[in-house]
Amino acid sequence: MTDPDAEPTQLALVPSADVGDAGGQGPPAGGAADGGPASASADRFAGAAQRLPVARVAIEVSLAHLDRPFDYLVPEAMDDQVVAGCRVMVRFGGASVSGFVLERSDTTEHTGRLGRISRVVSSEPVLRPDVARACRAVADRYAGTFADVVRLAVPPRHARTEKRPLEGEEPLPVPAERSTVWAAYDGGTDVLDALATGGSPRAVWSPRPGAAPEAGLVEAVAAVLSGGRGAIVCLPDVADVERLDAAMTAAWGSDHHVTLTADLGPAARYAAFLRVLRGRARVVIGTRAAAFAPVADLGLVAIWDDGDDLFAEPRAPYPHTREVLLTRAWDSGCGVLVAGWARTPEAQQLVESGWCSSIEAPSAQRRAAWPRIETDEPGRALSTARLPAAAFRAVRAGLEAGPVLVQVPRTGYRASLACQECRRPARCVRCTGPLRQDDPGAPPRCGWCGGEAEPWSCPHCGGTRLRAPLLGDRRTVEELGRAFPQVRVRSSVGGSAVRDVDAEPAIVVATPGAEPRASGGYAAAVLLDTWATLSRPDLRTDEEALRRWLNAAALVRGSADGGRLVVVGDPGVPVVQALVRTDPVGFAARELGERRAARLPPAARLATLEGPEDAVTDLVGHGWPEHAQVLGPIELDADDDGPRARLVVAVPRSGGRVLTAALRHVQADRSLRKRRPVRVQVDPYALG
Repeated sequence: MTDPDAEPTQLALVPSADVGDAGGQGPPAGGAADGGPASASADRFAGAAQRLPVARVAIEVSLAHLDRPFDYLVPEAMDDQVVAGCRVMVRFGGASVSGFVLERSDTTEHTGRLGRISRVVSSEPVLRPDVARACRAVADRYAGTFADVVRLAVPPRHARTEKRPLEGEEPLPVPAERSTVWAAYDGGTDVLDALATGGSPRAVWSPRPGAAPEAGLVEAVAAVLSGGRGAIVCLPDVADVERLDAAMTAAWGSDHHVTLTADLGPAARYAAFLRVLRGRARVVIGTRAAAFAPVADLGLVAIWDDGDDLFAEPRAPYPHTREVLLTRAWDSGCGVLVAGWARTPEAQQLVESGWCSSIEAPSAQRRAAWPRIETDEPGRALSTARLPAAAFRAVRAGLEAGPVLVQVPRTGYRASLACQECRRPARCVRCTGPLRQDDPGAPPRCGWCGGEAEPWSCPHCGGTRLRAPLLGDRRTVEELGRAFPQVRVRSSVGGSAVRDVDAEPAIVVATPGAEPRASGGYAAAVLLDTWATLSRPDLRTDEEALRRWLNAAALVRGSADGGRLVVVGDPGVPVVQALVRTDPVGFAARELGERRAARLPPAARLATLEGPEDAVTDLVGHGWPEHAQVLGPIELDADDDGPRARLVVAVPRSGGRVLTAALRHVQADRSLRKRRPVRVQVDPYALG
């Protein structure tokens, strides 16, 4: 969570002595060793623009010790082209590099010779000041560089698209409409009223099933548009974006919003970006990259299902979309909406800190909207299926009223194998990886190296027979087809997911995140192999399990309409009990309390440093902040360069800025001395 009372920490380092000479421009603004600001003079700035001859340029170089703007002269011939936010080429370190103009000035603090801008790539101001501030803040928050973050924020230029004039004018505000979704929640209409009148409410919304979540998001965005402001809505995947896009188009047409997703080609993505930049659209919906969209008069940032790991950026400096949006909200003062069927500890902390309010439905309405949830322990499966008795009855009864959903945690046929005699996991003799069976009749194959393992014998007991403690979606489809021969059984998994199914009786076997929506909702659902979902050795195992299960439960008809969900698992597990009670808020509060006691994110700030073993070992004695807890080094799997290790550094949340400043100094020092790189992640999403 972004600290609302914290300002980003800037890093001040003396640059390499040969950087300025090689690039012809010297230290950055504020980096001169002596002398104060030097005013423009005819001799010094000969041939430069008469007005504001100095441009501060953020070069696209990801070296941490060069992570600051540099001053360049603006040639007189380029005076009209060099504007704040445009792309330019400059000489730096003896090479031609690209960069963004942050601002123009009539003074510089550098007393030496300044280089000149070589070329203006485009005068389009693609990096707006508010987005540049967000990039700087995110880089500081995650101990990264501005260059790495700006690559996430500004898409690559597409010259042909940029030169093509955009059609249409700036859209008019959308008239506010009476709420049909938010009126059902205590304080819901107050949020919409505030958004419509220029206010900036901040809320964590736990919706109740029944109405599609897009309807509530459309109402919130409509309220912002009615006041003439813009909004950003981030969703986990393309399917969610397409549903919201369709809902917004049905509500007010396609002129007010654009979509930004990774699936768009370079031209389409840049065209959507330019529509927002030039004021032709005020709303952006999309996946991770949409969080940096240059929306004018930003009135709301919203995120749906913020616990989905798709929001964790896989590229340095690995920011989380929720934190990017909160950073922009803190900078602009706009409204915030964090929503989802489940609630993350990070969202709960926003509520408990008082920075956000909690929007929930009354308990009676909430219970009626969720299906009736019960548990059934495994081990009592019928001979014709892998379902325990209660689950089998739920499927059979559900098929009389409509489609039935069966969630399985793994894809494939037999997702894991074990010895039939001693029940120990079957391992590959080459790399000790887990064995699996991809197809009926196929030989066992290693999940790591891909090698076949036939013939196989157990090294512990000598047994040669294999069993499957965990079945994948294809084997599940096969067994359910035998158990219900007159019913159509469909599969929906990542890569070949089904978007929607009709209301006809059918069984849909799906992996988490690939569950299609059913017209009118599923009549029943079964969650299989919950023990496998809970077996991951990770900080977020319980949190992620409840999120997956609640997302599936929200697709089932409410208990008032006969909806039923059976959880095949141990009923005594606390997270299973939280599902049975459909209590995401209570679970998030308890999880946050446990994180506080253990000094883990989000209650604390934590960083991992991974790299060559000798480099990581050297950092153990680094001058870490006071009260820092240093764990490690921990051995990791070696790579081609040799042994690797991990170091974990944790501090109280109040020390987060000091920790990230220390991490940036570590990166800058190693970069300056050309030492082997170390991968730094602040508050990593996965912490095994």
